[in-house]
Amino acid sequence: MAKQPMLKFVQIERDMPDKRTADARREDFDEIYTEYAAAKAQEQSSRCSQCGVPYCQDHCPLQNNIPDWLRLTATGRLEEAYQISQATNTFPEICGRICPQDRLCEGNCVIEQSGHGTVTIGAVEKYITDTAWDRGWVKPASPSIERVESVGIIGAGPGGLAAADMLRQAGVQVTVYDRSDRAGGLLMYGIPGFKLEKDVVQRRNDLLAEGGVKFELNCAIGEDISFDDLRAKHDAVIIATGVYKSRDLAMPGSGAAGIEKAIDFLTASNKKSFGDDVAEFTSGQMNAKGKRVVVIGGGDTAMDCVRTSIRQGAISIKCLYRRDRANMPGSQRETQNAEEEGVIFEWLSAPKGFTDDSGKVSGVMVQKMRLGQPDASGRQAPEVIEGSDYVEEADLVIKALGFEPEDLPTLWNQPQLPVTRWGTIKAEFTSGATDLDGVYAVGDIVRGASLVVWAIKDGRDCAQAILAKMDAAMIQAAE
Repeated sequence: MAKQPMLKFVQIERDMPDKRTADARREDFDEIYTEYAAAKAQEQSSRCSQCGVPYCQDHCPLQNNIPDWLRLTATGRLEEAYQISQATNTFPEICGRICPQDRLCEGNCVIEQSGHGTVTIGAVEKYITDTAWDRGWVKPASPSIERVESVGIIGAGPGGLAAADMLRQAGVQVTVYDRSDRAGGLLMYGIPGFKLEKDVVQRRNDLLAEGGVKFELNCAIGEDISFDDLRAKHDAVIIATGVYKSRDLAMPGSGAAGIEKAIDFLTASNKKSFGDDVAEFTSGQMNAKGKRVVVIGGGDTAMDCVRTSIRQGAISIKCLYRRDRANMPGSQRETQNAEEEGVIFEWLSAPKGFTDDSGKVSGVMVQKMRLGQPDASGRQAPEVIEGSDYVEEADLVIKALGFEPEDLPTLWNQPQLPVTRWGTIKAEFTSGATDLDGVYAVGDIVRGASLVVWAIKDGRDCAQAILAKMDAAMIQAAE
């Protein structure tokens, strides 16, 4: 009888790839986890229980066939594992690095629920696809036919690029428009290199271009080309802009110099890592070196800011969050990594204003909180503890309070573009179709600020809907 290659979670303990020491990783922006060796990837994959109801797959927005590619990895059939992995996910090596697996697939792993420690799904996913790149298994699009239809995609983030890949695989002529000088959106400029090294993103961009996707960068819709002209130029248009407008704080002292938005801080840092000339960094405005830094917020963006500040050489980094650790919206892994690197978290603490010295921020006025009754979302609402105020000294304050959509109807002179009361675009979740003929929308501009994996799903679903509509029109024309 053949030896059972799976169900080894009883004999083998969970083992993540080695993590670089906190002292070492504070010194650079390299990724903090090393790569699995082949034997270790097989060993950890073999812990999968191959359960009858794969909750890991059910809780993956892309419905990735995780049990199958774990089994293939465990038995050394790595190229097949890659084929299964990429069949449902345009960017598996990126999701393997940045998905909050502790809240999705791994957090719902059956053996995790039984107390044996989850299968390290994200690390194996990353290993499979990195190996595929190294061995030349990842190929550019090579459609069997070239179609005459064309699609214009506004936004080169994960949603737009996922749609571009699927459409191009089917032979559609695809042009991606983005106002930045590099494709990738937040993958390139919002997420720091210690979570996602930028050559990982760039090789995907290069692969798409090699497969025939055209990129129009440094191109702002409404300025360099009108939305109406874009619609006239293409058979369909996908809006995949994401949400980039930062939520703000309207409180005393908020106009002082040294109070910055998270997206501006992270973009400046990433551009500096590329070797770009970044005036705001050179001047010290977006540089934490030698400063007392306070970051306001509790999500993954806040974790990116505190950990970036450490690497820039801040002398102290504190993170203010108005709820406790258990109610933090960000990844618990990222919080742990930040603590290991020297970040101090001030839980149940909220800003009420800012102090300044001659117009330059000198501190954050903090009020302590306690958790009261649940709010409309079901979470306990924070309440102020009277008389608990104090001042947290700071030379640089970074607001990481989340993102909202820009006013696209106004920016693009499209008052008929359908939007919700939150400013997101009204579109069908299943197809991305809007009320405007041939206009679709995907990702955060529809959902609000969300995860990369959801943007990838939306982009793929939208591409499939567009292809189905094109095929139906072609059949109708032939009748």
